[in-house]
Amino acid sequence: MNLAQFLAGRLAKGIVVLFAIAVLNFFLIRAAPGDPAQVLAGEAGAADEQLLIQLRERFGLDQPLLTQLWVYLKGYLTFDLGFSYRQQQTVLSLILDRLPATLLLTGAAFLVSLGLGTLMGALAARRAGRWQDSVITTLALVFYATPLFWVALMSQIVFSLKLGLVPNVGYESIGANYTGLARALDIASHLVLPALTLGLFFTALYARMMRASMLEVAGADFVKTARAKGLSPGVISRRHVARNAILPVVTLAGLQAGQLVGGAVLTETVFAWPGIGRLMFDALVQRDYSVLLGVFFISSAMVVGFNILTDIVYRLADPRIEAVS
Repeated sequence: MNLAQFLAGRLAKGIVVLFAIAVLNFFLIRAAPGDPAQVLAGEAGAADEQLLIQLRERFGLDQPLLTQLWVYLKGYLTFDLGFSYRQQQTVLSLILDRLPATLLLTGAAFLVSLGLGTLMGALAARRAGRWQDSVITTLALVFYATPLFWVALMSQIVFSLKLGLVPNVGYESIGANYTGLARALDIASHLVLPALTLGLFFTALYARMMRASMLEVAGADFVKTARAKGLSPGVISRRHVARNAILPVVTLAGLQAGQLVGGAVLTETVFAWPGIGRLMFDALVQRDYSVLLGVFFISSAMVVGFNILTDIVYRLADPRIEAVS
């Protein structure tokens, strides 16, 4: 199977998965308690029956459920994710406004966790049974066991409020009006704490996965042959052990890349980061069904996309892997 056939098969499966997720999300959201018309009418201070009827007619909430499902799916086929009655904007424009901030945060967290975790795991495997191994595995256990919200709050108190090293909340300095490189540095300084907080948990997973995988591969016959040929330990580790041990880490990275968007909800809320995680949380509180469905769909599409990317990386990392449909 060549790469084009492989990608076509993965894309076809991804479309089926997205369709099933879109239908499931629609019924789950509709099954949740709460009436968005009552929320809007209550905020307007005029929750009379006539206003409720007008609001339901305006946003199509008075239509039969299957009719609402058809309108919802038909809109998604043309990338029309609906209209937010709370924000008075299209859902697509709301998500596109927030998506860059979320991608910046999750991308930075992904790079930090993957790079740091893989390095820690490789060092622990090279020093297996020594004090360096004990220190790294203990640190990984602490990272894994520490609740995310506690890390977020403590990092704000220590590194921002006490030491004053980095800003504690926000995407950039309000009113500073930085441009160019100054603005990029300002955003980077605001990114440090949220990215480290979000990436800490997966750093521990990568470290433990890489260590276990390298120790397993180090006992394989082809590694013993490499030692018998007189290759140096560094060459054996880089060319033979690390390359074969990286495949389980690639699998975990694909899963993490999809989960980071969902896991960013808490981090974005604590650090007041203007991403789609906060948008989803606000929409949940306000019963803004269209925004919730739109965010769920985009998040699902990103998970499917990252899984396809992971399969491609598999083929690049180990050409022996034959892609089958």
